[in-house]
Amino acid sequence: MTDSTILCHLADVIEARKDAHPSASYVAKLLHDGEDKILKKVAEETAEVLMASKDGDKPNVVREVADLWFHCLVLLAHHGIRPEAVLDELQRREGISGIQEKASRKAK
Repeated sequence: MTDSTILCHLADVIEARKDAHPSASYVAKLLHDGEDKILKKVAEETAEVLMASKDGDKPNVVREVADLWFHCLVLLAHHGIRPEAVLDELQRREGISGIQEKASRKAK
C-alpha cells in the first residue's frame, strides 16, 4: 500500500465501525462516547509523542505518532471528513513557505 492508501484504508475501516456496537469495537466506542472523548485521546497521544521525543526513543516516537495519526483519523471521521481532504490541503501548501501560508489565513 502507498502512504495515502493506508490512511484511506484505515478511514474506510473506521467508517465501517461507526455502526458497530460500542462493546464490540474500540472505534465504535470512541465515536459513541463523542467528541470530548475523541479529543481527550488525541491530547493523550500528543503528550505521548512529546514524551517519546524528549526521551530520544525513536522506535517509540514512531509507535506514538502512529497512535496519534489513528486517533486523528477517528476525529476526522467524527466530523465526516476524509483523509484525502487533509492530503489535498498538504498538496495545496507544497511549495508555499510557511510564513506565506500563515499570512494568507489571516487575510481571509
